[in-house]
Amino acid sequence: MISVLSIIISAAIAGEQKNQVLVIKVSGVINPVSSEFIGKSIKKANDMHAELLVIELDTPGGLDTSMRSIVKEIIGSEAPVVVYVSPSGARAASAGVFISLAAHVSAMSPGTNIGAAHPVGVGDKMDKTMSEKATNDAAAYIKSLAEKTGRNSKWAEEAVRKSISATETEALKENVIDLVSKDLNTLLKDIDGRKVKTVIGEKTLKTFGADVITDEMSLRYKILDFITDPNVAYMLMLLGFYGIFFELTNPGAIFPGVVGGICLILAFYAFQTLPVNYAGLLLIILAIILFILEIKVVSHGVLTIGGIIAMFIGSLMLFESPSPFMKLSLFLILPAVIITAMFFTIVLSLAYKAYKRKPVTGSEGLVGIEGIANSDITKDGGMVLLHGEIWSAFSDENILKGEKVKVKAVKGLKIKVNRSSGD
Repeated sequence: MISVLSIIISAAIAGEQKNQVLVIKVSGVINPVSSEFIGKSIKKANDMHAELLVIELDTPGGLDTSMRSIVKEIIGSEAPVVVYVSPSGARAASAGVFISLAAHVSAMSPGTNIGAAHPVGVGDKMDKTMSEKATNDAAAYIKSLAEKTGRNSKWAEEAVRKSISATETEALKENVIDLVSKDLNTLLKDIDGRKVKTVIGEKTLKTFGADVITDEMSLRYKILDFITDPNVAYMLMLLGFYGIFFELTNPGAIFPGVVGGICLILAFYAFQTLPVNYAGLLLIILAIILFILEIKVVSHGVLTIGGIIAMFIGSLMLFESPSPFMKLSLFLILPAVIITAMFFTIVLSLAYKAYKRKPVTGSEGLVGIEGIANSDITKDGGMVLLHGEIWSAFSDENILKGEKVKVKAVKGLKIKVNRSSGD
């Protein structure tokens, strides 16, 4: 009797438990950070046995390697993955098209668009042959994704080869997506009862009335995503150079070296995710070397002008990509070049002059000062009047009281002097 009752209670509790839907938002460039975030979210959805994972997507595109990593995670997910291009005004361009076509369910909200998936050169410019190879590879890949999910493979291929795009209504008509939903709640109602195929077999979605769990990017992901912006990575690199240089010129300052080291490490992390042209990076390093040489070499401004030109061209070349979101802003490059040139040619030149200037305080500041012998001075000793102070002195020559002397060296609490007229 008790066992039967427990079974009934367990069944009732199980019946009351609602299905869970995990929702994440991915906005911006597809890079290693967004790839890792989506991958962990898919794993989380699988571990919690969620009914499905919804990825609210808004992207201009991104890196091919990151996109392919995301696609692999979606295809291998036990929990169905829905890619929802949202909110209104959002887009799934370039890499976003591949991700949408790989999803078990692909949806868009009104006022969105999808397309323009032609591959672009990352890093070095692609010649005609390399461009054709990249295009053919991307076309074959996107066709296979569309065929696997039962979507329009012809349109998908043209999105790669001809960079065509479509609005949400056009995409639905062309069988590029599965449905158009005005918001997340409507989407969950619309897909309720839909059958999808995952790696573990066919599944019927039960999303009506499901508990929606929103999972946002952690602070770590947000910081990493922020520093992978080309403009931020560029500034981190410059700050790193400044900090390291300060530490080398002022040993023991510690703070500039620590900050500079952190900035350089973060910049190098960002460079791994960006289309870096190392010729541009070398030009920037050359510019900094020329600015430093201007301090010690009399070039009448030639080194400074060369440094400005090298840094400007290097900054323009640093991130080489046709995509505007992968390029440096000209409004950042110009102030950065001017400030760097002023920093090295003005601030550091003043510091260098101060370093070369003869000390005027302490024991070193006494060397070269003239005084008057306050007594006869021999190699055994004597007294000298300097700036109203009496100093113990000695000399390799005999100096009579009242004669003018000049300090040649300071040894402990004694000074070595010579006759002033003898120099």
